[in-house]
Amino acid sequence: MTSVQVEEHHDGNEAAAATEGASGDNEGYQRGLGARQIQMIAIGGAIGTGLFLGAGKAIHKAGPSLILAYAIAGLVIFFIMRALGELLMYRPVSGSFSEYAREFVSPFFGFVTGWTYWLFWVVTGITEVTAAAQYMQYWTHGSVPQWAYALIFTVILYGANLISVKLFGELEFWFSMVKVTAIIGMILICAGILTIGFSDAGDTASVSHLWDNGGFFPNGIGNTLMTLQIVMFAFLAVELVGVTAGESKDPKKTLPKAINTVPWRIAVFYVGALIMILSVVPWTSFQPGVSPFVAAFEKMGLGVGAAIVNFVVLTAALSSCNSGMYSTGRMLRDLALNGQGPKFFTKLTKNGLPLVGTTASAALMLVGVWINYQWPGEAFNYVVSFATISGMWAWIMILISQINYRRKADRGLVPQSTFRAPGAPYTSWFALAFIGMVIVMMGVDKDARISLYCAPIWAAILCVSYLVLKSRNPEAAAFKKRVHTGQGVENAADAAPVTKD
Repeated sequence: MTSVQVEEHHDGNEAAAATEGASGDNEGYQRGLGARQIQMIAIGGAIGTGLFLGAGKAIHKAGPSLILAYAIAGLVIFFIMRALGELLMYRPVSGSFSEYAREFVSPFFGFVTGWTYWLFWVVTGITEVTAAAQYMQYWTHGSVPQWAYALIFTVILYGANLISVKLFGELEFWFSMVKVTAIIGMILICAGILTIGFSDAGDTASVSHLWDNGGFFPNGIGNTLMTLQIVMFAFLAVELVGVTAGESKDPKKTLPKAINTVPWRIAVFYVGALIMILSVVPWTSFQPGVSPFVAAFEKMGLGVGAAIVNFVVLTAALSSCNSGMYSTGRMLRDLALNGQGPKFFTKLTKNGLPLVGTTASAALMLVGVWINYQWPGEAFNYVVSFATISGMWAWIMILISQINYRRKADRGLVPQSTFRAPGAPYTSWFALAFIGMVIVMMGVDKDARISLYCAPIWAAILCVSYLVLKSRNPEAAAFKKRVHTGQGVENAADAAPVTKD
């Protein structure tokens, strides 16, 4: 929150929100998310359909070496999350990535980051609610129209997000619990097969599957590198915990704990699960478009597994859409409070919820479902492909903001964070280089290249929009770089060094 909000919002509630925001408080929101919910949001954010469905294509392309790809990418994600954690402990705000980009890069990049992250979740919400409707056909076999399920899910999640932030947290807690239980159950079943030898796969299960059938890199290192985009897509939304900062009951305590669980989350839910699955079932048995969990259950002779996995994937899709409903309203309000979006998005309900922003985003998600129903061809797929590159943009801004923040903090221009990222800024530079390599891989892959074509179009739209807004009021504080000094937010040129005790 910046002084822009103090200058542009003078009625009681909004002025109070701006005053609170200037000190890094809750910006008018209610702190209804407890430690239990924050932990599960952090865990669930790293587990989605990218693992349950997308891993099948990645296994087919890379074989057992996909385990290494997830481990290295997981390390990069940890660097990103620790960079975000350092910023969050400096100033926990709901605007999160766009707020830090606005302060430590420039107002333009704050504008771009906020709107891009908003679009990311709108597009993700469209795809996930549509996917959830498709998963329901497993049980109803077309007796209920797909659009009806999409409408029902959207309305239910929209309603839940307008009741209270606590209800959102509870939904995410139980959605995440289902996903976590499913993966742990799979790991335990595989461990039992490897040690006891039950099920149809008992006689052939062996850890030697990890290097048999062509070796650990059966299709070459090049194909393993090409799977990095799939791997990184699976981790999208792990940064969502940063958006909850403004509504966490005790952000200084709960957020560092949640972020520090990233290594073991990735080690267990990704690396551990893949090691167990590929030890029980040879990698050659997996095919693109088929969930590795479903394929593994079928090879084990456990027919009920398909129904279980379908339920879990349905839960993962609804969890992602629920997160989209939550985050889009907050991002729109942050942009509006900073003079970079329509002012009506600043309004909160009596429960401290961004009604207008959430409603507008939910309406767009409904339009997207209709588009997907009417024109499920290439045009819609082009929009969907934008999700990966737009999601990674948030990571890029987190890293650049942290590098610039650390530089200023070390010079005494801003307060030091109580949760410093280990190895920074070198770890942040490494993470940026890794993301750059993934983007290059996307350009090489003809199936993913379309997402890079969409990015310049969106960038052009944002550039024009920003210039139009700035031309209308060039002296507005929204277009001047701001610095938070611990006593408020002021112009960068006027900021005095922070004295040290």
